[in-house]
Amino acid sequence: MGLGVLAVAVAAALAGNPFSLGVAAGEITTNTAFLWGHATPGPVRLEVARDTRFRRLVLGRNARADAKRDGTIHVRVAALLPGRTYFYRFVRGRTASAIGRFATAPQPARAVTVRFAVSGDADATPAPGTSGPVYNHFEVYSRMAAERNAFNINLGDTIYSDSEVAGTPVALTFAAKWAKYRLNLSLPALQRLRGSTGIYSHWDDHEFVNDFSVPEFGDDLYKAGAEAFLDYAPVTYSSARGLYRTFRWGRNLELFFLDERSFRSAKETAGGTCDNGGAPDLAPTAPAAVRAAFAALVPSLATPPPAACVERIRDPSRTMLGESQFTRFTEAIARSNATFKVIVNEVPIQQFYALPYDRWEGYEAERKKLILFLKSNVSNAIFLTTDTHANFVNDVRLQTLEPGGPMDSGITEVITGPVATKTFADEIDAVTGKPGSGILVSGLFFRPAPPRGVGMRCVAPKVYSYAEVSVTTTTLTVTEKDAAGHVVTDVAGQPCPPVVMQSSAR
Repeated sequence: MGLGVLAVAVAAALAGNPFSLGVAAGEITTNTAFLWGHATPGPVRLEVARDTRFRRLVLGRNARADAKRDGTIHVRVAALLPGRTYFYRFVRGRTASAIGRFATAPQPARAVTVRFAVSGDADATPAPGTSGPVYNHFEVYSRMAAERNAFNINLGDTIYSDSEVAGTPVALTFAAKWAKYRLNLSLPALQRLRGSTGIYSHWDDHEFVNDFSVPEFGDDLYKAGAEAFLDYAPVTYSSARGLYRTFRWGRNLELFFLDERSFRSAKETAGGTCDNGGAPDLAPTAPAAVRAAFAALVPSLATPPPAACVERIRDPSRTMLGESQFTRFTEAIARSNATFKVIVNEVPIQQFYALPYDRWEGYEAERKKLILFLKSNVSNAIFLTTDTHANFVNDVRLQTLEPGGPMDSGITEVITGPVATKTFADEIDAVTGKPGSGILVSGLFFRPAPPRGVGMRCVAPKVYSYAEVSVTTTTLTVTEKDAAGHVVTDVAGQPCPPVVMQSSAR
């Protein structure tokens, strides 16, 4: 247990308050919600009301803080009214938890403006021997809460089982992962985010370990990571569907959450297939001219990538989603009559070549299959993504620098974050061993238009950030913002322009 978590627990115990770590309302629909709390083990009572003083009580239910689930409380409530604001709390005796707030979704036929924010990648780990977090105090989460949105999304790496903070142990067991969740939730900003409005929570790899897949790391680690996540996040999960689910918000918006960990094939790097100079090749699918241009910065690029590596990247038998999820998702999004379809995506699908192995680029055949399906069958779709620790915006191209030139899909991806961990620029610096190389690569390769680069519309690889989204009847707008709520500035020194998508009928 981190010192910050210990201090919170001790303070609560001394005050006689059994509740700690805030509250949360997840999986919001028109008439249901999944409510979460945390307390010392034992019985509690849930109260749901239309006012903050709980005089207009609409629901009361007995529940329990479960010792087998680290004192977490989980209650699903139904028979709520669409488009209404509710307040909730847990009570034991005369002591109550923090008060949470959420709004139910409007009915599918109602055309209302919906606003929400998304970010992810948050690590509150302190340096060994210290008590405060290394990176920051989750100021991004505070700003997201301050937007007063209909809901927010905490997308991936909601803990770091294997923190990038040097000298810290890897959390591999239930107990160790529980401690990571308590550590993050000891920061008031995360409690504020989860309690201020509805929250959709989703995992990525660090809830397990970095670049996780079941074939590479095994069922036991998957079980520990999944169950600890389910204890601390109010989400819906099944072994058949994983975390795949959809949520409708009126006529204008439907959300599609993809599970990109439960069913994926092993990465192509398994068994050292992609090693070049003792480590995985930095850009195995980049054209030879691009590799040659950056060989002075990364000497291993002067050597061609292993042919077996490139073959495995393109292998059509390898999958990111698994066949069942791919079918379920594509059928659902094709029949959706929502004006805008937001694909909540754990790992990037746009093409930028550098270290592609854990991203959609590392599963190239399925990536192209999905892009072609969406291009042909779905209008007004957009990918919202975290994972990369940067702000990158671009078309989800079928190809960019390959022979024949760029092939746009007309579908945009917005990558945002992180909340609190190493930024993309810092990670590239660590790979190359040369400070400043992350900014240099971003400016020289990610921003210039093809064929000199990949032509991203926003390139901001060194800023803690989130994406603020507004959806109306005719327009979806995404604005990348920093921890102070200001528009993110890219490597060229200019504000990243908002992504504005006008509705169109197919």
